[in-house]
Amino acid sequence: MSRLIVVSNRVADVTKAVQSGGLATAVADALQEARGLWFGWDGTVVSNDTHIGISINQQGNVRTATVPLSQRDYDEYYVGFSNNVLWPSFHYRLDLNLIDSKSIDGYRRVNQRFARALAALLEPDDLIWIHDYHFIPLAAELRALGVKHRIGFFLHIPFPPPDIFLAVPEQQWLARAMFSYDLVGFQTASDTQNFIRYVLEQAGGEQVSDTELKAFGGTIKVRPFPIGIDVEAFYDMAHTPTADEQIQRLQRRSMASNHIIGVDRLDYSKGLPDRLRAFRRLLDLYPENRKAVTLMQISPPTREDVQAYADIRQELEGLSGAINGEYSDFDWTPVRYIHRAVPRATLAALFRGSQVGLVTPLRDGMNLVAKEYIAAQDADDPGVLVLSRFAGAAEELTDAILVNPYDNDEVAQALQRSLTMKKEERIERHNALFDKVQKHDVKNWRETFLNELKSSRRANESG
Repeated sequence: MSRLIVVSNRVADVTKAVQSGGLATAVADALQEARGLWFGWDGTVVSNDTHIGISINQQGNVRTATVPLSQRDYDEYYVGFSNNVLWPSFHYRLDLNLIDSKSIDGYRRVNQRFARALAALLEPDDLIWIHDYHFIPLAAELRALGVKHRIGFFLHIPFPPPDIFLAVPEQQWLARAMFSYDLVGFQTASDTQNFIRYVLEQAGGEQVSDTELKAFGGTIKVRPFPIGIDVEAFYDMAHTPTADEQIQRLQRRSMASNHIIGVDRLDYSKGLPDRLRAFRRLLDLYPENRKAVTLMQISPPTREDVQAYADIRQELEGLSGAINGEYSDFDWTPVRYIHRAVPRATLAALFRGSQVGLVTPLRDGMNLVAKEYIAAQDADDPGVLVLSRFAGAAEELTDAILVNPYDNDEVAQALQRSLTMKKEERIERHNALFDKVQKHDVKNWRETFLNELKSSRRANESG
């Protein structure tokens, strides 16, 4: 059996996968079964390059191998190119794209360093699965070192249309690097088609079949693999005696009979200011909701050393304060804004105890919060999911109430519809959504990708 190598920006504790969520949940079981290796950044920043070395630890059947970043690497590779160029560009925000030649050099340099460190750890039959925008050129760097293993890549964020991707510095180098993989996976059919269009229109490529592309002297497989969640584990987390107590406490501490919940990292791609404005329009257009509805917005801090994130925090705090100042009463606060991380078990209970899940990113790769909200519900009296059309999840979750997150009135009307929806319709919608979330769960995502990678032709093989 081949050993699985997972590469990601951060390495999680695989023994706490369910509590961690995200990528840890997605790959933990596969790593355990394949006595795998998880490789990536350890989250620390050291003063200079001389202190950079590999730390190897064993967690059950899984070995983790992590490296720190130097301050220069952190500034140029992580903050610079990854989060000031690729993240905004891939989320269609070219106005926030901060191009700097030093950051491009740093991105190349760190990928080269990671490739050298990883290559030294490989065994002959390893299967390599690389994740996300931090490591787009990693396979090309591994190939340059003579690595001939099967290598797959999965992009967790959106892939933009060709005219936006063209604005990314060194975009042809990035596209060429992707042809060093054997399999490239995207979240949605739309993202996949955006990449295919770029290759055909801008790189003189050829589409050999529905899933095969030829360009830059190589052939790769490309297709969507919509990521999912561990549905059973999240449902169980939302239906414990502790969760019951937390839901009762939520209901006791507010005179509001209905609760709307949003959970997002504090990021400009999530549409948080527009969400608060839409909630204010709900109170304006439908005054019967005053003292009857509360919006709880949980937004943990993220990348606080990037100016755009500091700006969004300031705007969000100003809006929540303004709404509360205008509408609140001594026994009712319309917006409950929490700017810190909340344990996943608590989130599961809050999802189950909220009548509406409000997920309105301006652009998102998938958005697993939408799927978690569905998984947490009571099937006999479920809440309603209001979902942005521009979340990747909208491609699957068509039975949610889909909205344009830029249109505050449309979102407000969708909230009113959700709050007044008959139980029969809520149950019908939830059953359809739950079936899709369960069908495309995290196990299906993981096994489908890895089976496809195992059957892919090695990049170095011809014919």
